[in-house]
Order: sequence, then structure tokens, then C-alpha cells
Amino acid sequence: MAGRLNLCLVKTKKTSLQSLGGNVRKVAIIVILLGLFSLSAAAADYPKAEIFGGYQFTRLEGGVNANGFNVAVNGNFSEWFGITGDIGAAFKSEGGVNFSNYTYTFGPVLSLRANKSYTPFVHALVGGDHASASGFGSGTGNGMALMAGGGVDVNFNKIMAFRIAQADWMLVHGNGGTSSKNFRYSAGLVLKF
Repeated sequence: MAGRLNLCLVKTKKTSLQSLGGNVRKVAIIVILLGLFSLSAAAADYPKAEIFGGYQFTRLEGGVNANGFNVAVNGNFSEWFGITGDIGAAFKSEGGVNFSNYTYTFGPVLSLRANKSYTPFVHALVGGDHASASGFGSGTGNGMALMAGGGVDVNFNKIMAFRIAQADWMLVHGNGGTSSKNFRYSAGLVLKF
């Protein structure tokens, strides 16, 4: 009886050690595969981040043409997919009235990096909008902004490009109204990291 008990304990210990060894092997294989994937990602031939800054022309519904600036930061997760954070500002002064419109949006961006000399992209951005006017009176409004568009970057080298065109359709919803006939054009410098 004592021999059988010792034999059961030995079998139980051996079985638990065997299962532990199998788990250690599985974990080791997973760690090795993740390491190989991270090495291939580090060696990837696309920028991990891009910073854009430049001029912005905005045509708002109702005939308002405004000039300003556009700044965007893009984090790329693969050669073709990234997330963009975009801030735009447009200003207009006419007849003693000063108008400003600010957008702050984010969303996915898809890039086609098949050619080293240029990179076309498309994006869909959602976020907020703040408009204000002052002059003979003043008023402000906040709302939602939605943009869809794309553009083309002409690459100088691996770290710098010129965005020759970015065109966006803008929908702005706020203060009980919706304005969907808006257009934004941007151009400027892109730094890649």
C-alpha cells in the first residue's frame, strides 16, 4: 500500500512537471515569435510618425473664404494604416467683423507607399469645431466636425516631404444647425520619424 502511494505521488509530480515543461515551451515559443515580429516592425521601411504643418484655405458655406494654418500628427501602425490628430484654424476679417473657425479632429488614415517619390493618402476625421465672430457684436459656437478627404505628399527623402495637396470636405454641426458645403485645402511641410 505504501509502495502504491509513493508510486502515485511520483506519477503526479512527474505529470505536473511535464505539463509545466509544456507550458514553458509554449511561452518561450510565443516570446520568440513576438520578438521576431517586433524586429521586423523595427526594420520596416515606413515612418512611425509624421508631423505636418502648413497653409490652409477654407471655403465655408455661405461664401466665406478664410486663410489659416493646419497642423497634423500621424502615428503609423503599419505601412498603410495610421491614426491622425489634426488641428486647423481659419481667419477672415471683412467690414469690421473678425471671424475665426477652429477644428480639432482625429481618425484613421490609409496611405499607399508603393512609390518612393510620392505618397497618396485618404482619411476620415471626426472631432470638434469652434467658431467665433466679433465686431459690432460677438458670438461663439461649438459643435461637431466631420472631415473626409485625402492628399499627396511628394517625398524629398526618408525624413522630409512636401504635401502638395490635401483636400477635405467638412461637415460642421453646432448650435442647432448643420453646414455641409464646406471645403478645406492644405499644403505644407511633412517631417517623418
